[in-house]
Amino acid sequence: MPSPAPIEAVSQRLASFLDTRAREWSGFGPEATVFVENAASTLSGGKRLRARFCVTGWQAVADHGDAPKTPSGDVLAAAAALEIFHAAALVHDDIIDNSDTRRGRPAAHRALEAEHTASGWAGSAEAFGRSAAILLGDLLVAWSDDLLEDGLRDAPHAAGARDVYGLMRREVTVGQFLDIAEEAAFVTAPDAEHAERALRVASLKSARYSIQHPLLLGGALAGADAAQSAALSAFGHPLGLAFQLRDDVLGVFGDSAVTGKPSGDDLREGKRTVLVAYTREALGPAERRTFDALIGDPTLDAAQVAAAQETIAASGALTRVEGLIDAYADEADRALRDTPLAAGPVEALRALARDATARAS
Repeated sequence: MPSPAPIEAVSQRLASFLDTRAREWSGFGPEATVFVENAASTLSGGKRLRARFCVTGWQAVADHGDAPKTPSGDVLAAAAALEIFHAAALVHDDIIDNSDTRRGRPAAHRALEAEHTASGWAGSAEAFGRSAAILLGDLLVAWSDDLLEDGLRDAPHAAGARDVYGLMRREVTVGQFLDIAEEAAFVTAPDAEHAERALRVASLKSARYSIQHPLLLGGALAGADAAQSAALSAFGHPLGLAFQLRDDVLGVFGDSAVTGKPSGDDLREGKRTVLVAYTREALGPAERRTFDALIGDPTLDAAQVAAAQETIAASGALTRVEGLIDAYADEADRALRDTPLAAGPVEALRALARDATARAS
């Protein structure tokens, strides 16, 4: 029987791991079962973007100067661990942002709130949902570590992989804090600095964590040398910024039927993105005050969202951000020229770059 495609193999590794964890807690009562099942459900759906970059980063190094190889068990486990860590980050992100939905389904804290109500338990269902989801996110982080370490048990390059994974975890946590801090701290920073501060958040919270570190993790597991790691970084970071800027555009203008989240959610959540910074730069004082009053108002209705969208587009900010996305994507593409990486995986990285930047969800 032929080996499964790499991402199918990652999904199989993930399913096997989750099945084992479900059995581990099956004897601890229905409440534990509900908790673990809700944790596992956060792994359904999604684009498996981080897993794809991890596996392709491994191939770009492992296949250099040699015939294509089948991804090893350590990289499949690491790629699956990235997906679990990503699920944990989304669970906590949805709590922070008061988001009701994720991928067209109730966010974890809302699903657990519904479990409380359906079970007829005492107390506040909303408070229970939030508290339980914080713990659920923590459980997913632990699962991510468990799966990574299981894969690294006999890996020849485990130390380098651990270094990359640890740095990723630290950076995304600080980036998440800076993201929520900026929603309050922007008033103390000069308007001219807002775009730069937003890009700092995008770099730490998304660009490195979503693309650069998965690439480096895969490369590390394949034994990447300094030049190969540098090439993966030079491609991954600008592409990660383009990816996050596309997310920012979709967070304001995206079709909810495609994104799985209400249109304009980033406006309601008060995200201080590059898109918002560029808009404010183009507005006069009175218009800026009106615009600022909309950003971060959780009660914005469809008409108010449409008004904010019109202001952003008319200011030229949307065009500027689209130009920045193109510039970062071009920078990433240039980084793949004349690199010490395998040619086939390099073309696969180019295809992934197009998927990451020209998307509707």
